[in-house]
Amino acid sequence: MQDLKIAYIQADLIWEDAQANRSAFNSKISELTEKVDLIVLPETFTTGFPVDPNQFAETEEGETIAWMKTISKKTDSVICGSFLMKKEDKFFNSLVWMRPDGTFETYDKRHVFRMGGEHKLIEPGKKILHTELKGWNIRPLICYDLRFPVWSRNSYQNGKFAFDLLIYVANWPAVRSYPWKQLLIARAIENQCFVLGVNRIGTDLNGIGYSGDSCLIDPKGNIVSMATPSVEEVIITTLSIKEILQFRENFQVGLDWDNFVLSNIL
Repeated sequence: MQDLKIAYIQADLIWEDAQANRSAFNSKISELTEKVDLIVLPETFTTGFPVDPNQFAETEEGETIAWMKTISKKTDSVICGSFLMKKEDKFFNSLVWMRPDGTFETYDKRHVFRMGGEHKLIEPGKKILHTELKGWNIRPLICYDLRFPVWSRNSYQNGKFAFDLLIYVANWPAVRSYPWKQLLIARAIENQCFVLGVNRIGTDLNGIGYSGDSCLIDPKGNIVSMATPSVEEVIITTLSIKEILQFRENFQVGLDWDNFVLSNIL
Protein backbone atom coordinates (compact mmCIF):
# COMPACT_ATOMS: atom_id res chain seq x y z
CA MET A 1 0.00 0.00 0.00
CA GLN A 2 1.00 3.59 -0.64
CA ASP A 3 -0.37 6.95 0.50
CA LEU A 4 -3.48 7.85 -1.50
CA LYS A 5 -4.02 11.39 -2.85
CA ILE A 6 -7.65 12.35 -3.42
CA ALA A 7 -9.34 15.38 -4.96
CA TYR A 8 -12.97 15.70 -3.89
CA ILE A 9 -15.24 18.27 -5.46
CA GLN A 10 -17.97 20.07 -3.54
CA ALA A 11 -20.09 21.82 -6.16
CA ASP A 12 -23.46 23.31 -6.99
CA LEU A 13 -25.41 21.27 -9.54
CA ILE A 14 -27.31 22.69 -12.48
CA TRP A 15 -30.82 21.24 -12.38
CA GLU A 16 -31.51 18.64 -15.08
CA ASP A 17 -28.68 19.78 -17.36
CA ALA A 18 -26.14 16.98 -17.79
CA GLN A 19 -24.08 18.77 -20.42
CA ALA A 20 -23.74 21.91 -18.31
CA ASN A 21 -22.76 19.89 -15.23
CA ARG A 22 -20.16 17.88 -17.11
CA SER A 23 -18.73 21.11 -18.50
CA ALA A 24 -18.59 22.68 -15.02
CA PHE A 25 -16.81 19.67 -13.53
CA ASN A 26 -14.48 19.58 -16.50
CA SER A 27 -13.41 23.16 -15.72
CA LYS A 28 -12.88 22.38 -12.03
CA ILE A 29 -10.84 19.26 -12.78
CA SER A 30 -8.72 21.07 -15.37
CA GLU A 31 -7.64 23.51 -12.65
CA LEU A 32 -6.03 20.81 -10.50
CA THR A 33 -2.49 21.89 -9.77
CA GLU A 34 -1.12 18.48 -8.85
CA LYS A 35 -1.49 14.84 -9.79
CA VAL A 36 -4.03 12.87 -7.74
CA ASP A 37 -4.94 9.20 -7.63
CA LEU A 38 -8.70 9.62 -7.25
CA ILE A 39 -11.27 12.30 -8.13
CA VAL A 40 -14.64 12.10 -6.35
CA LEU A 41 -17.84 13.84 -7.53
CA PRO A 42 -21.21 14.08 -5.70
CA GLU A 43 -24.29 11.90 -6.12
CA THR A 44 -26.35 12.43 -9.33
CA PHE A 45 -23.70 14.90 -10.46
CA THR A 46 -25.24 15.31 -13.93
CA THR A 47 -28.77 16.33 -12.90
CA GLY A 48 -29.36 16.91 -9.19
CA PHE A 49 -31.79 14.83 -7.12
CA PRO A 50 -34.46 13.60 -7.56
CA VAL A 51 -35.27 13.73 -11.25
CA ASP A 52 -37.31 11.55 -13.60
CA PRO A 53 -35.13 8.66 -14.83
CA ASN A 54 -37.40 8.22 -17.84
CA GLN A 55 -35.98 11.50 -19.11
CA PHE A 56 -32.47 11.58 -17.70
CA ALA A 57 -31.17 8.04 -17.21
CA GLU A 58 -28.28 7.05 -19.46
CA THR A 59 -26.86 3.70 -20.53
CA GLU A 60 -23.27 2.52 -20.32
CA GLU A 61 -22.92 3.71 -23.92
CA GLY A 62 -24.09 7.23 -22.97
CA GLU A 63 -22.32 10.58 -22.89
CA THR A 64 -21.46 10.60 -19.18
CA ILE A 65 -19.57 7.29 -19.30
CA ALA A 66 -17.69 8.57 -22.36
CA TRP A 67 -16.90 11.81 -20.52
CA MET A 68 -15.63 9.95 -17.46
CA LYS A 69 -13.37 7.82 -19.66
CA THR A 70 -11.91 10.94 -21.23
CA ILE A 71 -11.32 12.70 -17.89
CA SER A 72 -9.84 9.61 -16.25
CA LYS A 73 -7.40 9.02 -19.12
CA LYS A 74 -6.45 12.70 -19.34
CA THR A 75 -5.73 13.04 -15.62
CA ASP A 76 -4.40 9.49 -15.18
CA SER A 77 -6.70 9.27 -12.15
CA VAL A 78 -9.64 7.14 -11.16
CA ILE A 79 -12.84 9.21 -11.18
CA CYS A 80 -16.10 8.30 -9.47
CA GLY A 81 -19.56 9.75 -8.90
CA SER A 82 -23.16 8.66 -9.39
CA PHE A 83 -25.80 9.37 -12.01
CA LEU A 84 -29.01 7.73 -13.20
CA MET A 85 -28.48 4.67 -15.36
CA LYS A 86 -30.77 2.38 -17.31
CA LYS A 87 -29.88 -1.29 -17.26
CA GLU A 88 -32.17 -3.44 -19.35
CA ASP A 89 -35.64 -2.19 -18.36
CA LYS A 90 -34.77 -0.88 -14.89
CA PHE A 91 -33.42 2.41 -13.55
CA PHE A 92 -30.63 2.68 -10.98
CA ASN A 93 -28.76 5.40 -9.12
CA SER A 94 -25.34 4.08 -10.11
CA LEU A 95 -21.89 5.06 -8.95
CA VAL A 96 -19.29 4.54 -11.67
CA TRP A 97 -15.68 3.79 -10.72
CA MET A 98 -13.77 4.71 -13.88
CA ARG A 99 -10.11 3.85 -14.41
CA PRO A 100 -7.62 5.55 -16.77
CA ASP A 101 -7.52 2.47 -19.03
CA GLY A 102 -11.26 2.81 -19.69
CA THR A 103 -12.37 -0.13 -17.58
CA PHE A 104 -14.97 0.55 -14.92
CA GLU A 105 -17.17 -0.95 -12.24
CA THR A 106 -20.54 0.18 -10.93
CA TYR A 107 -22.32 0.21 -7.60
CA ASP A 108 -26.11 0.60 -7.56
CA LYS A 109 -27.46 2.52 -4.58
CA ARG A 110 -28.91 -0.01 -2.15
CA HIS A 111 -30.99 2.27 0.06
CA VAL A 112 -33.11 4.41 -2.24
CA PHE A 113 -34.51 7.45 -0.45
CA ARG A 114 -38.14 6.66 0.34
CA MET A 115 -38.93 10.08 1.85
CA GLY A 116 -37.91 11.72 -1.43
CA GLY A 117 -39.88 9.29 -3.58
CA GLU A 118 -36.76 7.71 -5.06
CA HIS A 119 -38.11 4.22 -4.34
CA LYS A 120 -40.98 4.73 -6.79
CA LEU A 121 -38.75 4.87 -9.85
CA ILE A 122 -35.28 3.65 -8.86
CA GLU A 123 -34.47 -0.02 -8.34
CA PRO A 124 -32.43 -0.71 -5.18
CA GLY A 125 -29.08 -2.36 -5.71
CA LYS A 126 -28.24 -5.69 -4.13
CA LYS A 127 -24.50 -6.01 -4.51
CA ILE A 128 -21.71 -4.28 -2.59
CA LEU A 129 -18.73 -3.11 -4.63
CA HIS A 130 -15.24 -3.66 -3.32
CA THR A 131 -12.55 -2.09 -5.44
CA GLU A 132 -8.84 -1.38 -5.07
CA LEU A 133 -6.47 1.51 -5.74
CA LYS A 134 -2.75 1.64 -4.89
CA GLY A 135 -3.24 -1.23 -2.44
CA TRP A 136 -6.20 0.42 -0.67
CA ASN A 137 -9.40 -1.61 -0.46
CA ILE A 138 -12.32 0.74 -1.04
CA ARG A 139 -16.10 0.50 -0.65
CA PRO A 140 -18.03 3.30 -2.43
CA LEU A 141 -21.60 3.96 -1.30
CA ILE A 142 -24.30 6.55 -1.98
CA CYS A 143 -26.01 9.12 0.28
CA TYR A 144 -28.87 7.40 2.20
CA ASP A 145 -26.68 4.29 2.55
CA LEU A 146 -24.90 6.26 5.29
CA ARG A 147 -27.80 5.67 7.68
CA PHE A 148 -27.47 1.87 7.47
CA PRO A 149 -24.40 0.69 9.41
CA VAL A 150 -24.82 -2.99 8.54
CA TRP A 151 -24.50 -2.23 4.82
CA SER A 152 -21.38 -0.18 5.59
CA ARG A 153 -19.89 -2.74 7.94
CA ASN A 154 -16.22 -3.69 7.71
CA SER A 155 -14.95 -7.18 8.42
CA TYR A 156 -11.67 -8.66 9.61
CA GLN A 157 -10.70 -12.15 8.57
CA ASN A 158 -7.37 -13.93 8.33
CA GLY A 159 -5.55 -10.78 9.35
CA LYS A 160 -7.13 -8.61 6.65
CA PHE A 161 -9.75 -5.87 6.64
CA ALA A 162 -12.41 -5.89 3.91
CA PHE A 163 -11.79 -2.20 3.24
CA ASP A 164 -9.63 0.73 4.28
CA LEU A 165 -11.71 3.58 2.86
CA LEU A 166 -15.47 4.18 2.76
CA ILE A 167 -16.76 6.76 0.27
CA TYR A 168 -20.22 8.34 0.38
CA VAL A 169 -21.26 10.54 -2.53
CA ALA A 170 -24.38 12.52 -1.68
CA ASN A 171 -27.15 15.06 -2.22
CA TRP A 172 -27.71 15.47 1.54
CA PRO A 173 -29.89 18.49 2.49
CA ALA A 174 -28.55 21.20 4.80
CA VAL A 175 -31.46 20.73 7.20
CA ARG A 176 -29.93 17.35 8.09
CA SER A 177 -26.28 18.41 8.07
CA TYR A 178 -25.78 17.48 11.74
CA PRO A 179 -26.56 13.76 11.27
CA TRP A 180 -24.52 13.80 8.05
CA LYS A 181 -21.40 14.85 9.93
CA GLN A 182 -22.02 12.64 12.97
CA LEU A 183 -22.75 9.52 10.92
CA LEU A 184 -19.60 9.98 8.84
CA ILE A 185 -17.59 10.10 12.07
CA ALA A 186 -19.41 7.05 13.45
CA ARG A 187 -18.77 5.01 10.30
CA ALA A 188 -15.04 5.83 10.52
CA ILE A 189 -14.73 4.88 14.18
CA GLU A 190 -16.74 1.68 14.06
CA ASN A 191 -15.02 0.40 10.91
CA GLN A 192 -11.45 1.51 11.73
CA CYS A 193 -11.14 3.13 8.31
CA PHE A 194 -10.96 6.47 6.56
CA VAL A 195 -14.36 7.86 5.51
CA LEU A 196 -14.87 10.40 2.74
CA GLY A 197 -18.22 12.19 2.33
CA VAL A 198 -18.71 14.29 -0.82
CA ASN A 199 -21.89 16.36 -0.90
CA ARG A 200 -23.31 19.07 -3.16
CA ILE A 201 -24.16 22.68 -2.32
CA GLY A 202 -26.74 25.17 -3.63
CA THR A 203 -30.53 25.04 -3.89
CA ASP A 204 -32.36 22.71 -6.25
CA LEU A 205 -35.52 23.43 -8.22
CA ASN A 206 -37.61 21.98 -5.37
CA GLY A 207 -36.28 24.66 -3.03
CA ILE A 208 -34.10 22.25 -1.04
CA GLY A 209 -30.81 23.72 0.14
CA TYR A 210 -27.49 21.90 0.47
CA SER A 211 -24.53 23.04 2.55
CA GLY A 212 -22.01 20.45 1.40
CA ASP A 213 -20.00 19.77 4.56
CA SER A 214 -17.84 17.46 2.48
CA CYS A 215 -15.01 16.02 4.53
CA LEU A 216 -12.47 13.29 5.14
CA ILE A 217 -12.48 11.51 8.52
CA ASP A 218 -9.63 9.38 9.85
CA PRO A 219 -10.07 5.99 11.61
CA LYS A 220 -10.07 7.70 15.03
CA GLY A 221 -12.96 9.97 14.03
CA ASN A 222 -10.85 13.10 13.52
CA ILE A 223 -11.51 15.46 10.61
CA VAL A 224 -8.52 15.37 8.25
CA SER A 225 -9.93 17.93 5.80
CA MET A 226 -13.26 19.69 5.24
CA ALA A 227 -14.68 21.91 2.51
CA THR A 228 -16.09 25.29 3.49
CA PRO A 229 -19.88 24.94 3.95
CA SER A 230 -21.94 26.26 1.01
CA VAL A 231 -18.85 27.08 -1.05
CA GLU A 232 -17.71 25.38 -4.26
CA GLU A 233 -14.30 23.91 -3.55
CA VAL A 234 -11.89 21.30 -4.81
CA ILE A 235 -10.10 19.80 -1.83
CA ILE A 236 -6.91 17.79 -2.28
CA THR A 237 -6.06 15.56 0.65
CA THR A 238 -3.76 12.62 1.32
CA LEU A 239 -4.61 9.41 3.16
CA SER A 240 -1.67 8.12 5.19
CA ILE A 241 -1.05 4.39 5.00
CA LYS A 242 1.30 4.62 8.00
CA GLU A 243 -1.43 6.20 10.10
CA ILE A 244 -4.10 3.57 9.45
CA LEU A 245 -1.73 0.60 9.82
CA GLN A 246 -0.30 1.86 13.12
CA PHE A 247 -3.72 2.60 14.56
CA ARG A 248 -5.12 -0.81 13.63
CA GLU A 249 -2.05 -2.51 15.08
CA ASN A 250 -2.25 -0.59 18.36
CA PHE A 251 -6.02 -0.86 18.79
CA GLN A 252 -7.18 -4.20 17.43
CA VAL A 253 -10.94 -3.88 17.65
CA GLY A 254 -11.33 -5.95 14.49
CA LEU A 255 -10.40 -9.11 16.41
CA ASP A 256 -13.60 -8.77 18.44
CA TRP A 257 -16.04 -7.81 15.67
CA ASP A 258 -19.11 -10.01 15.36
CA ASN A 259 -19.30 -12.21 12.28
CA PHE A 260 -22.53 -12.14 10.27
CA VAL A 261 -23.77 -12.64 6.73
CA LEU A 262 -26.09 -10.37 4.73
CA SER A 263 -28.54 -12.78 3.15
CA ASN A 264 -29.73 -10.36 0.46
CA ILE A 265 -26.32 -9.76 -1.14
CA LEU A 266 -26.01 -11.44 -4.52
